[in-house]
Amino acid sequence: MKKGLLIVHTGNGKGKTTAAMGLALRAIGQGLKVLMLQFIKGSWKYGELKSIKRLEPDFIIQQLGKGFIRSNSKLDDNEIKENISSSWELARKEILSDKHDMVILDEINYVVSYGLLKVEEVLTILDEKPERLHLIMTGRDAHNKIIERADLVTEMKEIKHPYSKGVKAQKGIEF
Repeated sequence: MKKGLLIVHTGNGKGKTTAAMGLALRAIGQGLKVLMLQFIKGSWKYGELKSIKRLEPDFIIQQLGKGFIRSNSKLDDNEIKENISSSWELARKEILSDKHDMVILDEINYVVSYGLLKVEEVLTILDEKPERLHLIMTGRDAHNKIIERADLVTEMKEIKHPYSKGVKAQKGIEF
């Protein structure tokens, strides 16, 4: 690998995390090691967690979050800030460890847009990361400075969603 890419999946449409996982599967198929750090998802049991267990140690997911950090949050502001701070420290450590070929920072764009992590901290890690490391950032409302630095940006645009017709989240589709 000559140059690790910064890839951003953003927008209000479904599929940002799923697209990142697709890249991870492609990378594993080429013999690369992938770490996915989920900044908001916590105790939920998604289908992909069961599937990815079969791919360890080549693909590891760590759920760092404790659930929603805006609407419907059961956490107070201090718990949220402490969780994000410790999650970011772990992410920094893993990115700089040079143990992985790809690191996915799932939902990091939300964390930045909500003001829980300064964009300057993210930009600093982009300068410090190993040159060969692919870094993928997901979540709505990606910061303009991150978009400017990215090598590839994909915006997921919602055209139609079954939820708007009252269809609840379904196993194998949303989780």
